[in-house]
Amino acid sequence: MKKIHIILFGLLFIGLSAQENESNFLLLPEGSSLQKSSLAHFGLDSLHIYQKVDSIITNGIKNESFPGAQILIAKAGNIIFHKAYGYHTYDSIQPAALNDIYDLASVTKILGPLPAIMKLIDERKLDLDSPFSNYWKSWKYRKDKRNITLREILAHQSGLQPYIVFLNETIKYNGRFKKRFLRDKANKRFQNKAYENIYVKNRFNRKMYRMINRSEVSTDKKYTYSGLTFLIFPELISQITGMPYEEYMAKEFYKPLGMKTFGFLPSTKNFTNKIVPTEVDTMYRHTLTQGWVHDENASLLGGISGNAGLFGTADDLAIIMQLFLQKGIYSGKRYISEKTMEEFTRTQFSENDNRRGLGFDKPYLNNYKFSLPDAYPAPEVGQDSFGHSGFTGTFVWADPEHKLVYIFLSNRVYPTRENRNIYDLNIRPAIQQVFYQEFENAKQRKP
Repeated sequence: MKKIHIILFGLLFIGLSAQENESNFLLLPEGSSLQKSSLAHFGLDSLHIYQKVDSIITNGIKNESFPGAQILIAKAGNIIFHKAYGYHTYDSIQPAALNDIYDLASVTKILGPLPAIMKLIDERKLDLDSPFSNYWKSWKYRKDKRNITLREILAHQSGLQPYIVFLNETIKYNGRFKKRFLRDKANKRFQNKAYENIYVKNRFNRKMYRMINRSEVSTDKKYTYSGLTFLIFPELISQITGMPYEEYMAKEFYKPLGMKTFGFLPSTKNFTNKIVPTEVDTMYRHTLTQGWVHDENASLLGGISGNAGLFGTADDLAIIMQLFLQKGIYSGKRYISEKTMEEFTRTQFSENDNRRGLGFDKPYLNNYKFSLPDAYPAPEVGQDSFGHSGFTGTFVWADPEHKLVYIFLSNRVYPTRENRNIYDLNIRPAIQQVFYQEFENAKQRKP
Protein backbone atom coordinates (compact mmCIF):
# COMPACT_ATOMS: atom_id res chain seq x y z
CA MET A 1 0.00 0.00 0.00
CA LYS A 2 2.85 2.35 0.90
CA LYS A 3 4.48 1.61 -2.47
CA ILE A 4 1.23 2.50 -4.29
CA HIS A 5 1.05 5.82 -2.42
CA ILE A 6 4.62 6.61 -3.43
CA ILE A 7 3.83 5.82 -7.09
CA LEU A 8 0.68 7.94 -7.03
CA PHE A 9 2.56 10.82 -5.41
CA GLY A 10 5.27 10.50 -8.07
CA LEU A 11 2.71 10.61 -10.86
CA LEU A 12 1.06 13.63 -9.25
CA PHE A 13 4.45 15.36 -8.96
CA ILE A 14 5.20 14.64 -12.63
CA GLY A 15 1.80 16.05 -13.62
CA LEU A 16 2.35 19.20 -11.56
CA SER A 17 5.83 19.60 -13.03
CA ALA A 18 4.45 19.28 -16.53
CA GLN A 19 1.84 21.95 -15.80
CA GLU A 20 4.51 24.20 -14.33
CA ASN A 21 6.75 23.73 -17.38
CA GLU A 22 3.80 24.41 -19.63
CA SER A 23 3.12 27.72 -17.90
CA ASN A 24 6.81 28.53 -18.16
CA PHE A 25 6.51 29.16 -21.90
CA LEU A 26 6.67 25.56 -23.15
CA LEU A 27 10.39 25.89 -23.72
CA LEU A 28 11.68 23.47 -26.35
CA PRO A 29 15.21 22.13 -26.75
CA GLU A 30 17.63 24.59 -28.33
CA GLY A 31 17.48 24.55 -32.11
CA SER A 32 14.12 22.78 -32.30
CA SER A 33 11.63 23.15 -35.13
CA LEU A 34 8.47 25.18 -34.63
CA GLN A 35 5.51 23.57 -32.88
CA LYS A 36 1.82 24.49 -32.71
CA SER A 37 0.54 25.73 -29.37
CA SER A 38 -1.98 28.24 -28.04
CA LEU A 39 -2.23 31.57 -26.23
CA ALA A 40 -3.79 29.86 -23.21
CA HIS A 41 -0.75 27.61 -22.75
CA PHE A 42 1.27 30.75 -22.05
CA GLY A 43 -1.20 32.13 -19.56
CA LEU A 44 -2.51 34.73 -22.01
CA ASP A 45 -6.08 36.01 -22.20
CA SER A 46 -7.07 34.68 -25.64
CA LEU A 47 -10.39 36.51 -25.84
CA HIS A 48 -8.80 39.84 -24.94
CA ILE A 49 -5.98 39.43 -27.49
CA TYR A 50 -8.30 38.44 -30.33
CA GLN A 51 -10.57 41.39 -29.58
CA LYS A 52 -7.69 43.87 -29.59
CA VAL A 53 -6.00 42.53 -32.71
CA ASP A 54 -9.30 42.16 -34.57
CA SER A 55 -10.14 45.78 -33.72
CA ILE A 56 -6.82 47.10 -35.08
CA ILE A 57 -7.07 45.06 -38.30
CA THR A 58 -10.75 45.88 -38.84
CA ASN A 59 -9.95 49.57 -38.49
CA GLY A 60 -7.11 49.14 -40.99
CA ILE A 61 -9.37 47.47 -43.55
CA LYS A 62 -12.12 50.03 -42.96
CA ASN A 63 -9.63 52.83 -43.68
CA GLU A 64 -8.32 50.95 -46.73
CA SER A 65 -4.83 50.44 -45.33
CA PHE A 66 -5.03 47.03 -47.05
CA PRO A 67 -7.84 44.73 -48.22
CA GLY A 68 -6.53 41.85 -46.12
CA ALA A 69 -3.73 40.82 -43.81
CA GLN A 70 -2.23 37.92 -41.93
CA ILE A 71 -0.52 37.72 -38.54
CA LEU A 72 1.64 34.99 -37.05
CA ILE A 73 3.19 35.02 -33.57
CA ALA A 74 5.65 32.42 -32.29
CA LYS A 75 6.82 32.30 -28.67
CA ALA A 76 9.76 30.13 -27.57
CA GLY A 77 9.40 27.95 -30.66
CA ASN A 78 5.61 27.65 -30.40
CA ILE A 79 3.20 29.20 -32.91
CA ILE A 80 0.53 30.62 -30.61
CA PHE A 81 -1.37 32.98 -32.93
CA HIS A 82 -2.01 32.69 -36.66
CA LYS A 83 -4.96 34.38 -38.30
CA ALA A 84 -5.92 35.79 -41.70
CA TYR A 85 -8.22 38.78 -42.15
CA GLY A 86 -10.18 40.34 -44.99
CA TYR A 87 -9.82 39.63 -48.68
CA HIS A 88 -7.25 39.80 -51.47
CA THR A 89 -8.99 42.84 -52.98
CA TYR A 90 -11.71 45.27 -51.92
CA ASP A 91 -14.34 43.49 -54.03
CA SER A 92 -14.44 40.84 -51.24
CA ILE A 93 -14.34 37.91 -53.66
CA GLN A 94 -11.24 35.96 -52.54
CA PRO A 95 -10.94 35.65 -48.73
CA ALA A 96 -7.46 35.83 -47.23
CA ALA A 97 -6.26 32.38 -46.17
CA LEU A 98 -3.51 31.12 -43.86
CA ASN A 99 -1.66 29.44 -46.75
CA ASP A 100 -1.70 32.46 -49.07
CA ILE A 101 1.57 33.36 -50.77
CA TYR A 102 2.73 36.99 -50.50
CA ASP A 103 5.19 39.15 -52.41
CA LEU A 104 7.70 39.89 -49.63
CA ALA A 105 9.34 42.91 -51.31
CA SER A 106 12.38 44.16 -49.32
CA VAL A 107 12.03 41.40 -46.72
CA THR A 108 13.84 39.51 -49.52
CA LYS A 109 17.04 41.31 -48.49
CA ILE A 110 17.36 39.43 -45.19
CA LEU A 111 15.94 36.10 -46.41
CA GLY A 112 17.68 35.91 -49.79
CA PRO A 113 21.24 37.21 -50.13
CA LEU A 114 21.87 37.74 -46.41
CA PRO A 115 21.85 34.07 -45.28
CA ALA A 116 24.13 33.26 -48.22
CA ILE A 117 26.53 36.06 -47.28
CA MET A 118 26.61 34.84 -43.67
CA LYS A 119 27.36 31.29 -44.80
CA LEU A 120 30.12 32.49 -47.15
CA ILE A 121 31.63 34.48 -44.27
CA ASP A 122 31.60 31.33 -42.14
CA GLU A 123 33.41 29.59 -45.00
CA ARG A 124 35.90 32.50 -45.20
CA LYS A 125 34.97 33.21 -48.80
CA LEU A 126 33.89 36.73 -47.84
CA ASP A 127 35.22 39.13 -45.24
CA LEU A 128 33.22 41.96 -43.68
CA ASP A 129 36.11 44.36 -43.35
CA SER A 130 37.87 43.79 -46.65
CA PRO A 131 37.08 46.16 -49.51
CA PHE A 132 34.05 44.95 -51.43
CA SER A 133 36.12 45.61 -54.57
CA ASN A 134 38.13 42.47 -53.69
CA TYR A 135 35.03 40.52 -54.72
CA TRP A 136 33.24 42.89 -57.11
CA LYS A 137 36.27 43.63 -59.28
CA SER A 138 34.85 46.53 -61.29
CA TRP A 139 34.87 48.66 -58.13
CA LYS A 140 38.68 48.53 -58.05
CA TYR A 141 38.64 51.10 -60.85
CA ARG A 142 36.22 53.42 -59.05
CA LYS A 143 38.10 55.75 -56.72
CA ASP A 144 34.99 56.51 -54.69
CA LYS A 145 34.10 52.82 -54.22
CA ARG A 146 37.31 50.82 -54.09
CA ASN A 147 37.70 51.06 -50.29
CA ILE A 148 34.06 50.58 -49.24
CA THR A 149 33.76 47.48 -47.06
CA LEU A 150 31.02 44.87 -47.00
CA ARG A 151 30.32 45.88 -43.39
CA GLU A 152 29.66 49.48 -44.43
CA ILE A 153 27.40 48.33 -47.27
CA LEU A 154 25.30 45.99 -45.14
CA ALA A 155 24.94 48.59 -42.36
CA HIS A 156 23.89 51.26 -44.91
CA GLN A 157 26.90 53.32 -43.86
CA SER A 158 28.70 53.33 -47.22
CA GLY A 159 27.52 56.58 -48.80
CA LEU A 160 25.93 54.75 -51.75
CA GLN A 161 22.85 56.44 -53.17
CA PRO A 162 19.54 54.89 -52.12
CA TYR A 163 18.00 53.82 -55.42
CA ILE A 164 18.18 53.99 -59.19
CA VAL A 165 14.96 53.75 -61.22
CA PHE A 166 16.17 51.43 -63.96
CA LEU A 167 12.69 51.33 -65.47
CA ASN A 168 13.39 54.83 -66.82
CA GLU A 169 15.99 53.26 -69.11
CA THR A 170 13.44 50.93 -70.71
CA ILE A 171 10.38 53.13 -71.36
CA LYS A 172 9.97 56.06 -73.75
CA TYR A 173 8.36 59.37 -72.83
CA ASN A 174 5.11 58.18 -74.44
CA GLY A 175 5.09 55.13 -72.20
CA ARG A 176 6.04 52.62 -74.87
CA PHE A 177 8.84 50.10 -74.43
CA LYS A 178 12.31 50.74 -75.81
CA LYS A 179 12.61 47.66 -78.00
CA ARG A 180 16.32 47.30 -77.44
CA PHE A 181 15.51 46.46 -73.80
CA LEU A 182 11.91 45.18 -73.61
CA ARG A 183 9.85 43.01 -75.96
CA ASP A 184 6.37 41.51 -75.82
CA LYS A 185 7.61 38.12 -77.06
CA ALA A 186 10.51 35.97 -75.98
CA ASN A 187 13.45 35.14 -78.24
CA LYS A 188 17.08 34.07 -77.75
CA ARG A 189 18.14 37.56 -76.69
CA PHE A 190 15.04 38.26 -74.59
CA GLN A 191 14.45 35.36 -72.21
CA ASN A 192 14.08 37.04 -68.81
CA LYS A 193 10.36 37.25 -68.15
CA ALA A 194 9.31 40.33 -66.16
CA TYR A 195 5.57 39.74 -66.52
CA GLU A 196 3.06 38.23 -68.93
CA ASN A 197 4.12 39.43 -72.40
CA ILE A 198 7.07 41.45 -71.05
CA TYR A 199 10.55 40.08 -71.70
CA VAL A 200 13.83 41.77 -70.76
CA LYS A 201 17.04 41.68 -72.75
CA ASN A 202 19.31 38.95 -71.37
CA ARG A 203 22.22 41.34 -70.83
CA PHE A 204 20.19 44.15 -69.26
CA ASN A 205 21.61 43.14 -65.88
CA ARG A 206 25.04 44.27 -67.09
CA LYS A 207 23.64 47.71 -67.86
CA MET A 208 22.26 47.82 -64.32
CA TYR A 209 25.63 46.82 -62.86
CA ARG A 210 27.39 49.51 -64.91
CA MET A 211 24.98 52.18 -63.69
CA ILE A 212 25.51 51.07 -60.09
CA ASN A 213 29.28 51.05 -60.60
CA ARG A 214 29.13 54.64 -61.93
CA SER A 215 26.65 55.94 -59.36
CA GLU A 216 27.73 58.71 -57.02
CA VAL A 217 28.97 58.06 -53.49
CA SER A 218 28.52 60.58 -50.73
CA THR A 219 31.66 61.58 -48.85
CA ASP A 220 29.50 62.09 -45.75
CA LYS A 221 29.52 58.63 -44.19
CA LYS A 222 26.24 58.49 -42.34
CA TYR A 223 23.21 56.22 -42.30
CA THR A 224 21.51 56.26 -45.70
CA TYR A 225 19.46 53.22 -46.67
CA SER A 226 20.63 51.88 -50.03
CA GLY A 227 19.40 48.81 -51.88
CA LEU A 228 21.78 49.06 -54.84
CA THR A 229 24.23 46.32 -53.85
CA PHE A 230 21.34 43.92 -53.19
CA LEU A 231 20.89 43.95 -56.96
CA ILE A 232 24.55 42.88 -57.26
CA PHE A 233 24.66 40.26 -54.50
CA PRO A 234 22.93 37.43 -56.44
CA GLU A 235 25.53 37.62 -59.22
CA LEU A 236 28.35 37.74 -56.66
CA ILE A 237 26.92 34.74 -54.78
CA SER A 238 26.69 32.81 -58.06
CA GLN A 239 30.29 33.67 -58.94
CA ILE A 240 31.60 32.51 -55.54
CA THR A 241 29.48 29.34 -55.21
CA GLY A 242 29.47 28.31 -58.87
CA MET A 243 25.69 27.85 -58.70
CA PRO A 244 22.80 30.05 -59.82
CA TYR A 245 21.76 32.17 -56.85
CA GLU A 246 18.20 30.85 -56.63
CA GLU A 247 19.39 27.22 -56.82
CA TYR A 248 22.00 27.84 -54.13
CA MET A 249 19.42 29.36 -51.77
CA ALA A 250 16.99 26.49 -52.32
CA LYS A 251 19.69 23.84 -51.83
CA GLU A 252 21.41 25.34 -48.80
CA PHE A 253 18.44 26.86 -46.95
CA TYR A 254 14.87 26.71 -48.20
CA LYS A 255 14.53 22.99 -49.01
CA PRO A 256 16.40 21.56 -46.00
CA LEU A 257 14.45 23.94 -43.73
CA GLY A 258 11.19 22.58 -45.10
CA MET A 259 10.00 25.89 -46.56
CA LYS A 260 7.42 24.51 -48.97
CA THR A 261 6.46 27.55 -51.04
CA PHE A 262 9.41 29.83 -50.48
CA GLY A 263 11.34 31.13 -53.45
CA PHE A 264 11.20 33.16 -56.65
CA LEU A 265 8.78 33.17 -59.60
CA PRO A 266 5.80 31.46 -57.91
CA SER A 267 3.69 31.70 -61.08
CA THR A 268 6.04 29.25 -62.76
CA LYS A 269 5.40 26.62 -60.07
CA ASN A 270 2.38 24.42 -59.51
CA PHE A 271 1.34 25.70 -56.10
CA THR A 272 -2.29 25.23 -55.11
CA ASN A 273 -1.92 28.21 -52.76
CA LYS A 274 -3.42 31.50 -53.86
CA ILE A 275 -0.95 34.32 -54.59
CA VAL A 276 -2.04 37.66 -53.15
CA PRO A 277 -2.02 40.48 -55.75
CA THR A 278 -0.17 43.76 -55.24
CA GLU A 279 -0.62 46.94 -57.28
CA VAL A 280 -2.75 47.92 -60.24
CA ASP A 281 0.21 49.07 -62.36
CA THR A 282 -0.70 51.95 -64.67
CA MET A 283 2.74 52.74 -66.12
CA TYR A 284 4.61 49.48 -66.84
CA ARG A 285 2.50 46.34 -66.74
CA HIS A 286 -0.86 48.12 -67.23
CA THR A 287 -2.74 45.52 -65.21
CA LEU A 288 -3.13 44.11 -61.71
CA THR A 289 0.28 42.71 -60.69
CA GLN A 290 -0.14 39.18 -59.35
CA GLY A 291 2.21 36.22 -59.18
CA TRP A 292 5.17 38.28 -60.40
CA VAL A 293 7.38 40.57 -58.36
CA HIS A 294 6.00 44.06 -57.75
CA ASP A 295 9.40 45.77 -57.55
CA GLU A 296 10.34 47.08 -61.00
CA ASN A 297 14.11 46.72 -60.55
CA ALA A 298 13.73 43.08 -59.51
CA SER A 299 11.38 42.45 -62.44
CA LEU A 300 14.01 43.74 -64.88
CA LEU A 301 16.30 41.02 -63.53
CA GLY A 302 13.69 38.43 -64.46
CA GLY A 303 12.15 38.37 -60.98
CA ILE A 304 15.22 36.87 -59.31
CA SER A 305 17.03 39.49 -57.28
CA GLY A 306 18.44 40.31 -53.87
CA ASN A 307 16.43 43.47 -53.22
CA ALA A 308 13.01 41.87 -53.83
CA GLY A 309 11.48 38.87 -55.59
CA LEU A 310 10.93 36.31 -52.83
CA PHE A 311 7.41 34.98 -52.25
CA GLY A 312 6.20 32.75 -49.44
CA THR A 313 3.64 31.93 -46.79
CA ALA A 314 3.63 33.03 -43.16
CA ASP A 315 4.55 29.48 -42.10
CA ASP A 316 7.63 29.56 -44.35
CA LEU A 317 8.66 32.95 -42.98
CA ALA A 318 8.26 31.72 -39.41
CA ILE A 319 10.74 28.91 -40.06
CA ILE A 320 13.61 31.08 -41.28
CA MET A 321 12.94 33.80 -38.70
CA GLN A 322 13.04 31.10 -36.00
CA LEU A 323 16.38 29.97 -37.47
CA PHE A 324 17.68 33.52 -36.99
CA LEU A 325 16.19 33.73 -33.50
CA GLN A 326 17.95 30.48 -32.57
CA LYS A 327 21.28 31.91 -33.76
CA GLY A 328 21.62 29.87 -36.93
CA ILE A 329 20.29 26.47 -35.87
CA TYR A 330 16.94 24.87 -36.71
CA SER A 331 15.58 21.36 -36.17
CA GLY A 332 18.97 20.29 -34.87
CA LYS A 333 20.92 21.43 -37.94
CA ARG A 334 23.29 24.39 -37.97
CA TYR A 335 23.08 26.61 -41.04
CA ILE A 336 24.98 29.71 -39.83
CA SER A 337 27.47 29.97 -36.98
CA GLU A 338 26.33 31.54 -33.73
CA LYS A 339 29.21 34.02 -33.89
CA THR A 340 28.17 35.25 -37.34
CA MET A 341 24.50 35.52 -36.39
CA GLU A 342 25.40 37.59 -33.34
CA GLU A 343 27.62 39.88 -35.40
CA PHE A 344 24.99 40.46 -38.07
CA THR A 345 22.20 41.18 -35.62
CA ARG A 346 24.04 43.68 -33.43
CA THR A 347 23.98 47.45 -34.03
CA GLN A 348 27.10 48.37 -36.03
CA PHE A 349 27.50 52.16 -36.05
CA SER A 350 25.50 53.50 -33.10
CA GLU A 351 28.12 56.23 -32.62
CA ASN A 352 26.92 57.62 -35.98
CA ASP A 353 23.25 57.47 -34.96
CA ASN A 354 22.84 54.41 -37.18
CA ARG A 355 20.55 51.76 -35.66
CA ARG A 356 21.18 49.11 -38.32
CA GLY A 357 22.74 45.70 -37.99
CA LEU A 358 24.31 43.99 -40.99
CA GLY A 359 21.44 43.72 -43.45
CA PHE A 360 18.97 43.51 -40.57
CA ASP A 361 16.90 46.44 -39.40
CA LYS A 362 16.99 47.19 -35.68
CA PRO A 363 14.89 49.21 -33.21
CA TYR A 364 15.49 52.92 -32.88
CA LEU A 365 18.35 53.67 -30.51
CA ASN A 366 16.73 54.12 -27.06
CA ASN A 367 13.49 52.87 -28.59
CA TYR A 368 12.03 52.02 -25.16
CA LYS A 369 11.85 55.72 -24.33
CA PHE A 370 9.37 56.46 -27.11
CA SER A 371 5.60 56.14 -27.22
CA LEU A 372 4.00 53.92 -29.86
CA PRO A 373 3.59 56.60 -32.58
CA ASP A 374 7.26 57.61 -32.30
CA ALA A 375 8.88 54.19 -31.73
CA TYR A 376 10.16 51.67 -34.27
CA PRO A 377 8.88 49.07 -34.11
CA ALA A 378 6.87 48.68 -30.86
CA PRO A 379 8.57 50.37 -27.87
CA GLU A 380 8.62 47.14 -25.83
CA VAL A 381 10.82 45.11 -28.21
CA GLY A 382 14.24 44.06 -26.98
CA GLN A 383 17.14 46.22 -28.11
CA ASP A 384 18.83 43.13 -29.56
CA SER A 385 15.79 42.35 -31.72
CA PHE A 386 15.92 42.59 -35.51
CA GLY A 387 13.92 42.17 -38.71
CA HIS A 388 12.91 44.02 -41.86
CA SER A 389 9.91 45.58 -43.57
CA GLY A 390 8.74 45.33 -47.18
CA PHE A 391 7.27 47.96 -49.48
CA THR A 392 4.23 45.80 -50.29
CA GLY A 393 3.14 45.85 -46.63
CA THR A 394 5.12 42.97 -45.17
CA PHE A 395 7.04 42.93 -41.88
CA VAL A 396 9.07 40.31 -39.99
CA TRP A 397 10.71 40.67 -36.58
CA ALA A 398 12.61 38.39 -34.19
CA ASP A 399 13.28 39.19 -30.53
CA PRO A 400 15.79 36.85 -28.82
CA GLU A 401 15.30 38.45 -25.39
CA HIS A 402 11.56 37.68 -25.41
CA LYS A 403 11.84 34.61 -27.67
CA LEU A 404 9.24 36.13 -30.00
CA VAL A 405 8.80 36.02 -33.77
CA TYR A 406 6.28 38.45 -35.29
CA ILE A 407 5.12 38.20 -38.90
CA PHE A 408 2.71 40.61 -40.56
CA LEU A 409 1.70 40.14 -44.18
CA SER A 410 -0.49 42.42 -46.27
CA ASN A 411 -0.81 43.96 -49.72
CA ARG A 412 -1.01 47.60 -48.70
CA VAL A 413 -0.04 48.69 -52.25
CA TYR A 414 -3.41 47.49 -53.57
CA PRO A 415 -4.73 49.21 -55.56
CA THR A 416 -1.97 51.86 -55.44
CA ARG A 417 1.36 52.41 -53.70
CA GLU A 418 0.22 55.91 -52.78
CA ASN A 419 -1.78 54.38 -49.93
CA ARG A 420 0.18 55.00 -46.71
CA ASN A 421 -2.50 54.34 -44.07
CA ILE A 422 -0.64 51.28 -42.79
CA TYR A 423 2.06 53.70 -41.60
CA ASP A 424 -0.18 56.59 -40.58
CA LEU A 425 -2.29 54.30 -38.34
CA ASN A 426 0.78 52.52 -36.87
CA ILE A 427 -0.93 49.21 -37.54
CA ARG A 428 2.04 46.85 -37.52
CA PRO A 429 3.70 48.15 -34.32
CA ALA A 430 0.29 48.47 -32.62
CA ILE A 431 -0.37 44.75 -33.13
CA GLN A 432 3.14 43.87 -32.05
CA GLN A 433 2.65 45.91 -28.90
CA VAL A 434 -0.54 44.00 -28.01
CA PHE A 435 1.45 40.80 -27.51
CA TYR A 436 4.24 42.42 -25.50
CA GLN A 437 1.71 44.01 -23.19
CA GLU A 438 -0.25 40.80 -22.80
CA PHE A 439 2.87 38.81 -21.90
CA GLU A 440 3.67 41.46 -19.31
CA ASN A 441 0.11 41.24 -17.96
CA ALA A 442 0.40 37.45 -17.74
CA LYS A 443 3.64 37.85 -15.80
CA GLN A 444 1.93 40.20 -13.35
CA ARG A 445 -0.96 37.74 -12.86
CA LYS A 446 1.36 34.83 -12.16
CA PRO A 447 1.49 34.14 -8.37
